[in-house]
Amino acid sequence: MSTETKPAEFELKIDTSKMSKEKAEAMLVAESSREMKWEHPSFAGGLFMGKFQTELITPYPEQSAEDKAIGDKLLDQVGNFLKANLDPDEVDRTREIPKKVMEGLTAMNLWAMKIPTQYGGLGLSQVNYSRVMALIASHCSSTAVLLSAHQSIGVPQPLKLFGTEEQKKKWLPRFAEGAISAFALTEPDVGSDPAKIGTTATPSPDGSHYLLNGRKLWCTNGPIADILVVMARTPPLLKNGREIPQITAFIVEKNMPGFEVVHRCDFMGIRGIQNGLLSFTNVKVPKENIILGVGKGLKLALTTLNTGRLTIPAASVGAGRQCLNIVRNWGNERVQWGLPVGKHEAVANKLAVMTASQFAMESVTWLASAMADRGGYDIRIEAAMAKLFCSETAWKLIDDTLQIRGGRGFERAESLKARGEKPIPVERMMRDHRINRIIEGTTDIMHLFLAREALDPHMEVAAELILKHAPLGRRVRAGIRMAEFYSTWYPKQWINASEFHTYPEFGPKLGNHMNYIERTSHRLAREIFHAMGMYQNSLERRQMILARYVEIGVELFAMSASCARAKMLTERNPGDPTPGHIANYFCKEAKRRVEALFTAQSDNDDRQANKIAKGLLNGDYKWMENDILLCYED
Repeated sequence: MSTETKPAEFELKIDTSKMSKEKAEAMLVAESSREMKWEHPSFAGGLFMGKFQTELITPYPEQSAEDKAIGDKLLDQVGNFLKANLDPDEVDRTREIPKKVMEGLTAMNLWAMKIPTQYGGLGLSQVNYSRVMALIASHCSSTAVLLSAHQSIGVPQPLKLFGTEEQKKKWLPRFAEGAISAFALTEPDVGSDPAKIGTTATPSPDGSHYLLNGRKLWCTNGPIADILVVMARTPPLLKNGREIPQITAFIVEKNMPGFEVVHRCDFMGIRGIQNGLLSFTNVKVPKENIILGVGKGLKLALTTLNTGRLTIPAASVGAGRQCLNIVRNWGNERVQWGLPVGKHEAVANKLAVMTASQFAMESVTWLASAMADRGGYDIRIEAAMAKLFCSETAWKLIDDTLQIRGGRGFERAESLKARGEKPIPVERMMRDHRINRIIEGTTDIMHLFLAREALDPHMEVAAELILKHAPLGRRVRAGIRMAEFYSTWYPKQWINASEFHTYPEFGPKLGNHMNYIERTSHRLAREIFHAMGMYQNSLERRQMILARYVEIGVELFAMSASCARAKMLTERNPGDPTPGHIANYFCKEAKRRVEALFTAQSDNDDRQANKIAKGLLNGDYKWMENDILLCYED
């Protein structure tokens, strides 16, 4: 990735001349909130630029014995407590996590897992935090989401990253005492478009405080939170006659007058979470409660999510482990047509894919978590890829588990128990984990986020050339700079040493996969460059093309992590060939998916799909909606 620093004073690098005013404002808000530079290398980011930097992932990072011992001890404590005190099916039925469990979480200091010890926290590494969350998610997703929303995106993480010493001393110790936090961004009319945020924070005449007014929706932990991070629109900046929207992050306490819980939401899954609609009416918030600074709220949110997103991969790992246990036992126990179902080829194929997918999920999750611990990496792309890959992969694992279990997978655990069978909660797992493809960035939004970050090095080089408002002199200089960069970069994507790299340290099979990843990263870089030349400013509207490039990058990242981890595990246990076999199988499957994605870039029906979608929205196909009873008032 480019390490070139962007200008300290933000300037939009995207041509908005053909955009509506509303879309241009949204683009301005989104771009100004991105991290302004790439200070550290990104392995996954490099894949989009034809850089296969194996030194960033090999040797695959192993947890130190000391840190592992800390995690092992806590996992035993948490596991024993939850097994004895928490019935997840009861939580699902009653929509309540029992008081004794909440008190137990406080006693184990789980509200302060990642808070430094100097403020009363456990000071866990990201790897140990991920291990704990995987364990909890394997048992009760509602409890995992409760802790995740509090810890990964709630007050502790942004305060730890950006809070002043005074703010840290004031609030962080309270979480060790059991205070619960929440993050309030989404609104009834605002999802992934921050430019439309309607909640306002109006400064008082003397500047001592702000009056907060607005509503926030789907705020996890909101109904029971003691302390919240609330995103609100503060007065815009005026620059060159243009208003620049400002979104600011405030710390709000539940006892502040004007704060109200309007409604607790009820969902398809994770039914024990406290999630709701919140109202703020002239809530008086001291200026000292601003985190990071005025106008830097979305930047805070995006930076926090770099590591905050890693909780979803960890939860996915926990679910996947549970799935493997279920299908292994059922595949041996259930006999059909004279054979255990697991030995029938159709089921065996599912079992193989599930095993390899689980290995890849773990490889990606522990790699990204270790990168966060070690520092020296820019993990915004790795974390987003881990979230995207693991949320989608875990969903497939759960779906296959349900299919293999058949009617017993569709039946609720309590019903199974009532008629004398094992209460295996596959049905609940499916309802609980479906949300992972939506929260903290839907799969579709993650495609766009990753595409923008992947294109960033090209934007740095070529942006001023395509900006219509840029002065001629700047555009000429940008053209020269672009010619200098691409005259050396582009030929390297065709002629390079990748054909001769054999990676003997990985063995013949995994070495071939590593060579494929390197060669394919050059191919990916070339095709992205060609697409930029073909579509130019309209590329951002070709979302299916961008999504396919992103998916190729994700597959290459998962392949790389799997090979590196298999190599590490084999070196640790030379007599065990299974990690290599599993990684080899995963990479073969991933390679087929990659080749299909490349083919689909030229052999697709995107335009026809857009035409049909437009027809549906226009009502051209209303005849296909006949003879139904509407489930709502039209």
